[in-house]
Amino acid sequence: MAQTKKKRQRKRRGTQGGSIDAKRRASRPRSREEAKARARAGRKPAAKQDLPPTWKGSITRGFVAAVIFAALLMAIFKRPVPVALALGAFMLVFYIPAGYFIDMTLWRRRERQRIRARGE
Repeated sequence: MAQTKKKRQRKRRGTQGGSIDAKRRASRPRSREEAKARARAGRKPAAKQDLPPTWKGSITRGFVAAVIFAALLMAIFKRPVPVALALGAFMLVFYIPAGYFIDMTLWRRRERQRIRARGE
């Protein structure tokens, strides 16, 4: 009589060229504590708000805000396109440094709170 159950095949880990990766996958964690430890080890080192602000981020945010400002001027307040674009450009020049310095102030405050929390 023929065998009814087929043996489960393992996944073939080679490539078509025949090479096999030297780095093997880690086995499953043996306990819940080990699983938690692996999860903690795999976390990102810093959250986005923990990083100091950059001029690149301020420029991006200022550009988006200026475009939205100009679009609202044209759509809601019925301003002519050149006037709306000129005001949008002025707001861009205002938004970039203002956004950077506000972000820097808030980041410094969070840093001081974080240092105080570690010290106590």
